[in-house]
Amino acid sequence: MTMPLPSPSQPLKIGTRGSPLALAQAYETRSRLMQAFDLPEDAFEIIVIKTTGDDRALIASDTPLKELGGKGLFTREIEQDLLDGKIDIAVHSMKDMPTIQPDGLLLDTYLPREDVRDGFVSYNKDSLMTLPEGAVVGTSSLRRTAQIKHKRPDLNVVQFRGNVQTRLQKLNDGVATCTFLAMAGLTRLGLLAEVPASPVPVNDMLPAVAQGAIGIERRAEDHAAAHLLEALHDAKTGYHLAAERAFLAALDGSCETPIAGLSIIDGGNLKLLGEVLRPDGSEVVSDSQSGAIEDGAALGTEMGRKLLGEVGPNFFSWRT
Repeated sequence: MTMPLPSPSQPLKIGTRGSPLALAQAYETRSRLMQAFDLPEDAFEIIVIKTTGDDRALIASDTPLKELGGKGLFTREIEQDLLDGKIDIAVHSMKDMPTIQPDGLLLDTYLPREDVRDGFVSYNKDSLMTLPEGAVVGTSSLRRTAQIKHKRPDLNVVQFRGNVQTRLQKLNDGVATCTFLAMAGLTRLGLLAEVPASPVPVNDMLPAVAQGAIGIERRAEDHAAAHLLEALHDAKTGYHLAAERAFLAALDGSCETPIAGLSIIDGGNLKLLGEVLRPDGSEVVSDSQSGAIEDGAALGTEMGRKLLGEVGPNFFSWRT
């Protein structure tokens, strides 16, 4: 059976958040579909959907994201519009995605992964370890906060939210001496040449699970969308995320839990690195496991359960 292709008269509706990075990811998805099926740009329509996480009043507040609703802050409205048929596919930053999707939706397409590393961003310092005692570091990430406090408990970490441009303006205004941004986001925004970002080796700061990856969600019964997305799926990225997200799921990971994880593929083998941290950085528990790439999800589940057993039920509820 030949599947219908999008056309200017019946465009494929691509749902996304409205931030510059989210739009860049939607445009990348559109470009890849155009190339894969030799389609014009007007065979697609970018639909911007405002999520709870885009509420300026909330994002400007000092309330931690975990207290505002966690990862679902950036996905609920988009997924509801997908379920309601208002859009055909949804483009997401995978590190924002809960490990369980709503009934009726599938998240099984990933674009080739970008740089997984965090970037240290400062206009006058070159690394976390060279910051003077008491320096102010801005970040809204619980993972980064715990990792920073573990390495430099003398530093003052403050809430630092907003898109890339907002955070850079805060640095210019002297709100903080430095911040951290995902290198993948800077690359996709074309900002590497103008943002003073130094990549942090993964051995120094293990990244968030699925950092640097774009996922595309669809309705389970939409076979036409499935046909289109099959042409975009990067199998290697799929193996990476299967392992990392299984690790996160086993830990019941959310924005409330400082968790880092990264898979490394070498030939047919996959190595999974993971760590969990107390929110104040006072303790880090880590592990690594290796196996065949096809067994990545099982490795992630096993490692997550192992670490959860080691840290005990109250580890993540410990407050700074």
